[in-house]
Amino acid sequence: MGKIIQLDDALSNKIAAGEVVERPASVVKELVENSIDAGSTVIEIEVEEAGLAKIRITDNGYGIEEEDVLLAFQRHATSKIKNENDLFRIRTLGFRGEALPSVASVSRLEMKTSTGEGAGNRVVIEGGKVEIFEKASSRRGTDITITDLFFNTPARLKYMKTIHTELGNITDVVNRLALSHPEVAFRLIHNDRKLLQTNGNGDVRQVLASIYGLGIAKQLVPISGTSLDYYITGFASMPEVTRASRNYISTMINGRFIKNYPLAKAIQEGYHTLLPIGRFPIVLLNIEMDPLLVDVNVHPSKMEVRISKEAELNELVTTMIKEEFKSKILIPTAYTAVKKETPKEEQTSLALDEGTITPVERKELEWFRPEATAIVQEKRPSLGDGSTETPISKWPIQPEIEEEETMVPDTWFETNPFSEAPARSDSYVSTTVQPNPDIIETKCDTPSESRVPRLYTIGQMHGTYIFAQNENGLYIIDQHAAQERLKYEYFREKVGQVQSELQEMLVPLTFEYSTDEFLKINEYQHELEKVGVFLEEFGINSYIVRSHPQWFPKGEEKEIIEEMIEQLLLMKKVDIKKLREEAAIMMSCKASIKANRHLRNDEIQALLDDLRKASDPFTCPHGRPIIVHYSVYEMEKMFKRVM
Repeated sequence: MGKIIQLDDALSNKIAAGEVVERPASVVKELVENSIDAGSTVIEIEVEEAGLAKIRITDNGYGIEEEDVLLAFQRHATSKIKNENDLFRIRTLGFRGEALPSVASVSRLEMKTSTGEGAGNRVVIEGGKVEIFEKASSRRGTDITITDLFFNTPARLKYMKTIHTELGNITDVVNRLALSHPEVAFRLIHNDRKLLQTNGNGDVRQVLASIYGLGIAKQLVPISGTSLDYYITGFASMPEVTRASRNYISTMINGRFIKNYPLAKAIQEGYHTLLPIGRFPIVLLNIEMDPLLVDVNVHPSKMEVRISKEAELNELVTTMIKEEFKSKILIPTAYTAVKKETPKEEQTSLALDEGTITPVERKELEWFRPEATAIVQEKRPSLGDGSTETPISKWPIQPEIEEEETMVPDTWFETNPFSEAPARSDSYVSTTVQPNPDIIETKCDTPSESRVPRLYTIGQMHGTYIFAQNENGLYIIDQHAAQERLKYEYFREKVGQVQSELQEMLVPLTFEYSTDEFLKINEYQHELEKVGVFLEEFGINSYIVRSHPQWFPKGEEKEIIEEMIEQLLLMKKVDIKKLREEAAIMMSCKASIKANRHLRNDEIQALLDDLRKASDPFTCPHGRPIIVHYSVYEMEKMFKRVM
C-alpha cells in the first residue's frame, strides 16, 4: 500500500497559516492590505490583548459581492491576478489568495461585507469551517473580527512574546502601512486606547509627525532622486537624530513596505561619516519602479523581494542622500546634542497618543500644509446596524484650533542664519594667527564656500574643548575630532593617489585557511592581484605574501590583507575604496591632537580656520560631532533674560 496521501483542506490551510500567520501582527498586516487593495480611504484597527483576544478591521472599501464571499475563503482564490503574465506586473499588496483562508483556519472569524448596493452578507467561520452565512447590513465596506487566535493550534501560542512585544509588532506594521499610504486615514486602538490616528490627506509629513512626534518630524528633510528606472522620494533625518537599530529605516517599493539589507546599507553609506558608529538614521524611502523590475513572489510574507538592477538603485540612493547633506549646515544646537533619548524612542516606534499633543503643537502642524487639519476623538463608526453613531467615512474632520499666546519659535527649526561674519567687533577676542605645523592644510572648499561660519577664539577648557564665538552665539569644538576630520581628508586623498607601488617585506606574512576557504581564494585570487596583493601557496592550505601596496599603514599590513581576503570570501571581490578609507580613518585618529593638550590662541584659531576648508566639517570620521552651537536666544533663555 502506498504511503503518500492527499492532505485535506483543513490541514493544508493550517500548514499555510504557519507561513502567513506567524503572530497577531501578521493577521493585521494581511487584512489591512486587503482593505487597501479594496480602495478604502478610512481603515480602523481595533485590538485587544495585543490581538490574541480580538482583532477587528473595519474599512469603507468596495466590499465583496455575495457570490464571492465564500469563495474568498478558499485557498489561492484571488481577484488580483488572472494569468501568469499578471504575476510579473503586480501593483496590489495581496495577490496569493492565502490570507483569508489561513487566518480563518486558526481563529474564530466573523465578516460583514457589502458593496453598498442592496443587502450585505455576514459569514461566521470557526477553525476553517463555515458556521453561518446570511444576509446582513448594507453599509459599504468590510468589517472583519478575529477572536481566539490560535485557539486550535495551542503549540503556536507558546511562541508568542509578551503583550508589549506583540503590540509593538502590530504598531510597527500599521505605522509602515500608514507611511506607504498617506492617502488612507488609519486609526489604531488597543484596549480602548488610541495609539495612532492619521487624517488621510495624502501628506506623508503629517503621518511622520503622528508616528515620530512633531519634534522629530521637523528634523526630517525631504530627499528625491530619479533615473531611467527609478523615481525616489522620501525623508531623511538630520545626522544628529539617530537610533540604535535599523528599525527606523522604512523602504517602500510601489507602495509596499519591504525589507532589503543592501538598500539599508546604501542609505547608511549615504550618511557616510556623518553618523556615529552603531547609530542609524530615521529614513523613509518611497521607490516607484516598473513592476517588471521587482519580484514580490519570493516569500509568503511578501516583505522580501528581488530587485533587478539592484546595484544601480543602491548607488542612486547613496548619491541622493550624500547630495542632500553636502550643502547643509549640520551644526547641532546644544539642546539637540545633549538630549537623552528616552526608552520609548529606542523601542519599536509607538505613535503619539492624540491626547498628548498640545494645542500649540497642533497649531504648529500648519508647517506641514496650508490648512491646519487635525483629528479629534470620535465615537466608533457605524456598522450599518441602524445606530446613530458617526459613519466611518466621516470621522477625519477639521476642528477649530484653540487660540494660544504667541510662542517663541523653535530655534532649531528656524533657518540657520549662518553667514560670513562682518568686520570684527570689539566683543571678539583679537588674536594674531601664525602658521602652525601641526595643522594640515586641506585642498577642499575655499573659506567663501564654507558651511562653517567664521569663528573667533575665546579659549580652551581642560585642554580638550575649544570655545569660540561670532554674532550668532557660542560654539564649542572638540579639538581632537576637528583635527581628526582634517587629517582624515588629507590621508584619504594621499592613499587614494597610490596605484601600483609595492613595498617588499624582509619577513613574509603567512596566512592559513580551511580547505573550502583555500579553494575559494584560489578561484578569485586574481581580484587580490588587481589591488597589489600576491598570494603564493606555501604548504597545505597556506599562503605567504612577500610585498604589499605602499599605502598600507605601518604595522597594519597583515590586518588589512586578512580583511581583503574576508571580503573576497564574502563578496567574491575586494572593495579597495573601502579598505583605503578605513586606513585613512585609522591613521587620522592616531595622528590627531589628543585630549588634555593645551593649545595657544594662534594654534586654536588656525585649527578653526582650517576646519572651515574641510569638505565635511561637522563630524569626525567616526561620526561624532565636532561643533555644538549655543544660539544667543538659548543663552538668554538660560539666564532668564527671555521667557
